[in-house]
Amino acid sequence: MKSTNSVYTGLPTTIFEEMSRLAAQYGAINLGQGFPDVDGPEDIRREAAEILISGPNQYPRMLGVPELRAAVAEAWDRFQGIRVDPETEVLITSGATEALSDAINALVEEGDEVVMIEPLYDCYMPLVERAGGIARRVRITPPQWKLDPDALRAAFSARTKAIIINNPMNPAGKVFTSEELELIAGLAQEFDAYVIADEVYEHLVFAGHRHISMLTVPGMRERTVAIGSAGKSFSLTGWKIGYVTAAPALLDPVAKAHQFATFTTPPNLQLAIAHALRKDLSYFTDLSADLQAKRDRLADGCRKLGFGVMESAGTYFLTLDTAPLGLEGDDVTLARRMTIEAGVTAVPVSAFYGSDAPDRFLRLCFCKKNEVLDEALARIGRWLETLNSTRK
Repeated sequence: MKSTNSVYTGLPTTIFEEMSRLAAQYGAINLGQGFPDVDGPEDIRREAAEILISGPNQYPRMLGVPELRAAVAEAWDRFQGIRVDPETEVLITSGATEALSDAINALVEEGDEVVMIEPLYDCYMPLVERAGGIARRVRITPPQWKLDPDALRAAFSARTKAIIINNPMNPAGKVFTSEELELIAGLAQEFDAYVIADEVYEHLVFAGHRHISMLTVPGMRERTVAIGSAGKSFSLTGWKIGYVTAAPALLDPVAKAHQFATFTTPPNLQLAIAHALRKDLSYFTDLSADLQAKRDRLADGCRKLGFGVMESAGTYFLTLDTAPLGLEGDDVTLARRMTIEAGVTAVPVSAFYGSDAPDRFLRLCFCKKNEVLDEALARIGRWLETLNSTRK
């Protein structure tokens, strides 16, 4: 038989799926996957349920229901201080991954180069390759997660069509500074490139840090495709509601890609998220404070167990350095062992790199109930005690 698509055929099962299967098999606490273990606010869920019964339940407009596009535009003014036209600059998608796919398919053609800052969210590379693009990876590494200006410049060329930036960044927990964003913006303008700004963790930023959207950086309003997610902002990851904001000339091809992908998104969920985006500012500050407390709870516990703990300025994620524990094996081996032997699942950070990855770091997700985090720490502590006793 003729071959199937070469990008997707034979792709290995992701480490995320493997670790989740192991967690289920061994009854482990799964701190590997990035989703909360409680549903989002009841008022948002109730709004969606009531609209499901009362309607509408037919195809909404391809760009999204006007109420949600207006709420997205209002949020830009409210949180970033910029005016957005909801009619020509906002698109609603079935999740941020669809938004990324639409943006990449709309902008990237055969032979175009796309700069990516690794560690990478796992869909970036195959989506770019399927669009015919060529990835140019620039790495940042723990513990500092520092962006090297010279390495970034070296990745750009006359063939660069776009750069993908995830800010705040999974799995690093990095929030890019204004200086770093201006560096990226300067290179994008110099090499006539677009920026695909994956900003799904925009509201999950902790004290001492501030999320600055690439859309607000001088000179980038016409070059940026900004992507947000209701799933992350309202702890409703299963709803798969994403939003794209871009200048009209950029949004038009992205909307065409969306038209031939999902075309539209459930209207009751869209209308409920319009309600959610208009929640009082205290909701967003409370969400950040609650997650910061969970971060600190897990980080403090891991330090006491002997792990090195990297700073997490935002997102759901904490990166641990296993080297101080003196354990044998790389991060993939240790993640598997910790699932099977300790009953706690992490994700190896090496899975977020294309090659030659740092191999001693684990990512844990802290958007869980306090009692779940405490039990995970207790299990890891007992496991380490057992390992230490057998080594004596």
